[in-house]
Amino acid sequence: MLEATNSASETPSPANPALAAEAKIARIAVTVFPILVVVAGVLGFLVPDVFKPLGVSVPYLLGIIMFCMGLTLTPPDFASVARRPWAVALGIVAHYVIMPGAGWLIAVLLQLPPELAVGLILVGCAPSGTASNVMAFLAKGDVALSVAVASVSTLIAPIVTPALTLLLAGSFLHIDAGAMVLDIVKTVLLPVIAGLLARLFLSKLVAKVLPALPWASAVVISMIVAIVVAGSASKIVAAGGIVFLAVLLHNGFGLGLGYLAGKLGRLDDKARRALAFEVGMQNSGLAATLATAHFGALAALPSAVFSLWHNISGAIVAAWLARRPLKG
Repeated sequence: MLEATNSASETPSPANPALAAEAKIARIAVTVFPILVVVAGVLGFLVPDVFKPLGVSVPYLLGIIMFCMGLTLTPPDFASVARRPWAVALGIVAHYVIMPGAGWLIAVLLQLPPELAVGLILVGCAPSGTASNVMAFLAKGDVALSVAVASVSTLIAPIVTPALTLLLAGSFLHIDAGAMVLDIVKTVLLPVIAGLLARLFLSKLVAKVLPALPWASAVVISMIVAIVVAGSASKIVAAGGIVFLAVLLHNGFGLGLGYLAGKLGRLDDKARRALAFEVGMQNSGLAATLATAHFGALAALPSAVFSLWHNISGAIVAAWLARRPLKG
């Protein structure tokens, strides 16, 4: 994740060498990341026997990603929540209302099979994606708000994600919300807290590895995608088209309605751009982990497709917004 303190009120500018360098790194990351995910997905599909045995490692891989997220968080990130409670609260509510609701509506309208329906809804009930603040940065959005919303949505996920999944997906399959809570605590909350503590007490060491964290996360997420695709490789040909349509609609609703939520909440244009990505981009790695553990490989397929598509669509939308002047 980008440091919120880099630009709470600034936009990327070549006049600032450090900021320009960070912008260059971010652009490289959002270009390379989708490529890595595509390659991983293709490998998982073509040689599933190589990746299937690694299925048991998915929770641990997600733990690594969340630990990296914890390492990037700083006290100013949380201070921004206290300074702007309305904007952060609006982002959290929009995220956990729009995406779960859209997932349920799309699953019903497309008449998805139960496993795919639950998988899509589960993606919607996940917290914000780990790359959302990078997209906000590239779109000249409010990075501090983006980081705050992503952090809070992740910290409350152990309660909110299982509850929403039970409410919206319980009619499709049996949902063990209690077991899901424990899984999210182990794979998300504890690693994030461990990363925060490491940042506090091992700050010099952490500072040395911070530049490598986005790349480490990209590689690990790609591994998760390969494993998930391998687990459902035999069913992808039959289900791939409808799943991609569902994910495209889901992500599109999130990006568009996230921006609209900021507009209705009378936030400025920088904040609206941040909310577009905080609502539209999901922690698909968590959704894939939970889907694999609780519902099977087919239910994890929407998460794998979402992991690919939301990074591509996010980069495209960020580039488009960056070329548009900020509104007053």
